[in-house]
Amino acid sequence: MQVKITERDLLLIVDVQNDFCSSGALAVPHGDEVVSAINRLSRLFQHVVLTQDWHPRGHLSFASSHPGAEAFQVVDVAYGRQTLWPDHCVQQSYGAEFHPALETAKAELILRKGFRMEIDSYSAFRENDGAARTGFAGYLREREIERVFLAGLAYDYCVRFSAVDARSEGFSAVVIEDACRGIGLEGPAENGSMEETRREFAERGVSHIQAEWIG
Repeated sequence: MQVKITERDLLLIVDVQNDFCSSGALAVPHGDEVVSAINRLSRLFQHVVLTQDWHPRGHLSFASSHPGAEAFQVVDVAYGRQTLWPDHCVQQSYGAEFHPALETAKAELILRKGFRMEIDSYSAFRENDGAARTGFAGYLREREIERVFLAGLAYDYCVRFSAVDARSEGFSAVVIEDACRGIGLEGPAENGSMEETRREFAERGVSHIQAEWIG
């Protein structure tokens, strides 16, 4: 199967930042492995956008902001359930910078998310309260983009939420699986974060392909 890229397609590179790569504060297993594949892919697209986690110190999503809480614990906040994370991608920190080997010069836009103190933001389209929007859908429509291809970190969180929201906004969403890596939080049998992601992709019409299919 070969996928032809057109001017109506956009590559969304999700959160390939130091804190999500090896030795980072919230390292995604084997996260560094996506960089070379993404660099090759970005050369094939006319339109490329990067997302960047960009948290203020003391962000609501940090376990350290909740006395007695632990990282990866799920708590109730004003907008619903929120997973708590180690402090990561703090504004102006090394951890928030893109991986040094990631080619970023072709990016038309760097979309920063998670910068509001009281709301986390996984998706490129909207924040975790489900109401606050980033304006990205309008950006895509203005440029007459029809398909959004996604790669990056992490498959089961920010890639997942961005892909599902792309579909809800009326765009085709295609996840390039081998150009992503997941956190893989465990849950009850057949209910871990990777399994939930695959199930939701199937339900929402999110496609998945391999990087080698794009030429």
